[in-house]
Amino acid sequence: MSGPDDGHAGPDDGHTGTSGRTGQATLTAVPPRPPAPEEPPQRPGITRWAADLAMGGRFAVSGGRESWARTIMTAVGVGLGVTLLLFAASVPTMDAERTQRSNAIAAFGFGEEPEPGPGTVHVAQANTDFRDMDISGVVLAPDGARPPHPPGISGVPAAGEMYVSPALKKLLDSDEGKLLRDRFPYRVAGVIGDSGLSGPTELRYYAGITPKQFDSVPSSYHLDSWGAQDTSGDELDPALVLLVVMGCVVLLLPVLIFIATAARFGGERRDRRLAALRLVGADIHMTRRIAAGESLFGSLLGLGVGATLFLLLREAVGGASMMGLSFFTSDITPSFPLALAIVLTVPASAVAVTLIALRAIAIEPLGVVRNATPKRRRLWWRLLLPLLGVGLLAPLAGGFGVGSSGGDFQSYQAAAGAALLLIGTTALLPWLVESVVERFGKGPVPWLLATRRLQLSSGTAARAVSGITVAVAGAIALQMLFASVEGQSTEETNQDPNRAQLMMNMKVDNGAQARDAFDRLGAAKGVRSVLEITEGSISDAHSKAKDPADIPTNSLTVAGCPALRELAHITSCRDGDAFIVTRDPEYAGPDNAFAKPGAQVNVAFDDEGMPTPGKQKLWTVPRSAKKVESREDPNGALHSGIFATPGAFDISDLANPQAVAMLRLDPKVPDADEYVRNASVTIAPTLDVTQITSSSQSSEFQTIRDVLFIGATSTLLLIGASMIVTTLEQLRDRKRLLSVLVAFGTRRSTLSWSILWQTAVPVVLGLALSIAGGLALGVLLLKMVGEGIAVDWAGLTAMTGIGAGVILVVTLASLPPLWRMMRPEGLRTE
Repeated sequence: MSGPDDGHAGPDDGHTGTSGRTGQATLTAVPPRPPAPEEPPQRPGITRWAADLAMGGRFAVSGGRESWARTIMTAVGVGLGVTLLLFAASVPTMDAERTQRSNAIAAFGFGEEPEPGPGTVHVAQANTDFRDMDISGVVLAPDGARPPHPPGISGVPAAGEMYVSPALKKLLDSDEGKLLRDRFPYRVAGVIGDSGLSGPTELRYYAGITPKQFDSVPSSYHLDSWGAQDTSGDELDPALVLLVVMGCVVLLLPVLIFIATAARFGGERRDRRLAALRLVGADIHMTRRIAAGESLFGSLLGLGVGATLFLLLREAVGGASMMGLSFFTSDITPSFPLALAIVLTVPASAVAVTLIALRAIAIEPLGVVRNATPKRRRLWWRLLLPLLGVGLLAPLAGGFGVGSSGGDFQSYQAAAGAALLLIGTTALLPWLVESVVERFGKGPVPWLLATRRLQLSSGTAARAVSGITVAVAGAIALQMLFASVEGQSTEETNQDPNRAQLMMNMKVDNGAQARDAFDRLGAAKGVRSVLEITEGSISDAHSKAKDPADIPTNSLTVAGCPALRELAHITSCRDGDAFIVTRDPEYAGPDNAFAKPGAQVNVAFDDEGMPTPGKQKLWTVPRSAKKVESREDPNGALHSGIFATPGAFDISDLANPQAVAMLRLDPKVPDADEYVRNASVTIAPTLDVTQITSSSQSSEFQTIRDVLFIGATSTLLLIGASMIVTTLEQLRDRKRLLSVLVAFGTRRSTLSWSILWQTAVPVVLGLALSIAGGLALGVLLLKMVGEGIAVDWAGLTAMTGIGAGVILVVTLASLPPLWRMMRPEGLRTE
């Protein structure tokens, strides 16, 4: 027998031959074929994507208690954000509906006033205030048989009757409105419908009076229809536009960031489940799509949760009032394009966030490589975002809103720049936390547990406070802009509330009516004194002008010495004195040259306010009249002409006099101003009682301020609720680990302190980053409106304190569930 080494050729020697046996087949050596080239992997189609996403959705509901817990957490987190987004999407509709009704009930009358006739109504504004509430009112009387009636009521109220809004009726029927009832000497004939109100809590009334009562009304007019032109297109001040734009960005950006954070709930447990899919043959891309399907299902469920919460809160918000604003429930309807964008964007962002998050994680068949030392986070693209934001905002410095062209584009540019700057600030937080915590070393056990956890998963901790970081940064910038705009929108009135608190201008027919009006006001409860001023006119009795309009005239003011001292710089005064008052003592122009000591003047005027040369009523200016300089009255106005005390001139001789009352109130009497308003109605139903204040703000700024306050409150509540959900999800994800530590003898107080430190480190770093980002954005915004850099340190401290307070409350709220999760039952698993 031949062996392998006997010298014969074998099948592997490279030659062809026969074996020594007869009939054996000949074997030929065939070289191995080269491996076929691998085909490049094909991109999955829509069908494959849909199947993988659907499989992920099935895993979300069929993976046991853990999967359901994660899905519910995601749904609740996304639902909270969607709820606020739906309310934000309802703002355009709410504003449009409220503006439409406000325009429909306006009784201003544009264009030429119609002649009184069968189809007209005589009206006058009769607004009033009650404590801190504004009450809108109109008094009216029909001119004929077919008068137009206001929206919301069936007809014009008869004299002595009034229609009131439901809110005003409720106030009048309450104990609080007992004092207010004395102001309305009318019988309630009905309630105004929704179409006649701007909002459900509006205080409004329509009262019928007699045509004779309009004689005492200074400003009345006739209408042949109700409603005013639409003023919604009026342009706002550029600073107010910027305030609105920044408010939208600052309020909505934390919501969007939280929704993206909620889509990553339960990441660690989910990744371990995905490792099992790799073990049974799924490739990495399929695994990521399945994970995205889980997040997609949670976000879709979150849309349902958000829509349900929106509908429930919509019923609660509808009819409620906050900062003087209220809306009907039907007004709170999301704009269809915005609602469609929310429905499409939220699920898409959940899928995108999951796919991006899983790119940094190696999911292998035998486990998930997450706890290994990760690659250092790159800084360049995180710096690129805020730099792009600065690049968009810097060109607008000093020119925002200048010119009518490009206004909308500038608003979009400002919004995009602010969003990029704030997002960039948030993107820097994970890098900052990682860079800082890797340098932490020795310390007590709670500190070591906290820092080690942060070193292993700093991204999770950073995401937990990302929402509050961007909110505080935006709030700081908004506060700086707000302070600047508030200064621009606030004007000094030159009024002095220390000299008088209330003021009234009254139309009277004669001096007797003026005295009666002063007596009624002085008798009101809480009135300490009344500065009684009666104003009329005098003309040159010796003028040669043929046209009465060409006769020189001047004013005549009759008041007691205390009141005259408030109108002019008078050192000595007693009853019977008279004064010649000019704004400039050295000036004596042609109009008041005739008004001099010893001169005769005419005090007779017709109903049109013109001198009556043929029917003069002469009065001689006392020769003892002194020339003095005018002084601003408590209302900030300057008076000139002849000043006379009642002993020098009888006010009953004045033609068409105007009575002015300035009241000093007793600060010890509560509601003294309300008693004065009640007394004013007995003089005239439309008498306007003016509050004397040292400054005033534009109504547009007040409305924007109130809306921003409501939005900020809602966003703050959302951030607090969302952070509680985030903290609970993170604790649930580490329940077994906590139970193991307790089982090995770790004190619960040690774990509680470790959780506190683990929360505090990212919070401190996040707040420091938010201060820097907020100051940078605030400086850019001030440059855009042309204001100097002024840091409101009190506001900055307040915003930072509010952010820290929210996190402290969330941490305290998480302690009870933390202690429950430390029980031995947490060691159980499915």
